Amino acid sequence: MKCPGQDMQYWTAAAIYEVECPKCAKSVEFYKDDTTRSCSHCGHRFVNPKMDFGCAAYCKFAEQCIGTLPEEFVGTQDNLLKDKVAVEIKRFYKNDFKRIGHLTRIARYAEKIASQEGVNLAIVLCAAYLKDIDSDASKAQASAQSILENLGANDEIRNEVCALLEALKTGQTDVSQEAKSLADADSIAMLEERNKEQAIDEEQFERFISKDITTESGRTIARSVFSHLAVS
Repeated sequence: MKCPGQDMQYWTAAAIYEVECPKCAKSVEFYKDDTTRSCSHCGHRFVNPKMDFGCAAYCKFAEQCIGTLPEEFVGTQDNLLKDKVAVEIKRFYKNDFKRIGHLTRIARYAEKIASQEGVNLAIVLCAAYLKDIDSDASKAQASAQSILENLGANDEIRNEVCALLEALKTGQTDVSQEAKSLADADSIAMLEERNKEQAIDEEQFERFISKDITTESGRTIARSVFSHLAVS
């Protein structure tokens, strides 16, 4: 079935309109499903300002439906993928709220660290949610690949996420800032959970900071987290 929003039989007169060229101010005619058009007067090509790219941002058939997406919307697909992975993980673990809470905590810290470190947020967060996907380490990557593929992730994203999972599993997290960000988030979440069971003291915390945290952002966030706990 063709998407109703793109099927011309459902269009009204408002589906064809004129937009002022941002370069020369001449009128450029757009159809509602045009992603971009070039001005016939000055040649400037620009994005359709009235087009809603909402579904295209997450749909794996977006390019077949409306053609090549403008560059500024390509990153949106990757960012929304992490949200779809989060939903899928909650479905996967069902009533295992402890596991879901643990992974959500890791993802929360991973988002803060990755944002401050300026690394690929979508890749780090997908890996954070998928890190415990299979207790059998030999099957974990295959399970992660399967979930990501079903959610429409491309080969590059799937491979990068699995590389992060492998780095975390083997402890070789110095391979990239993404791996360091994920490892720091995992360590902070683990220590927070440990602190709830048995309060750590300041000496233990400082030893943790110097030994287990590798990014400056991770150290800053860890100090913020534990300022509200037992560590002074």
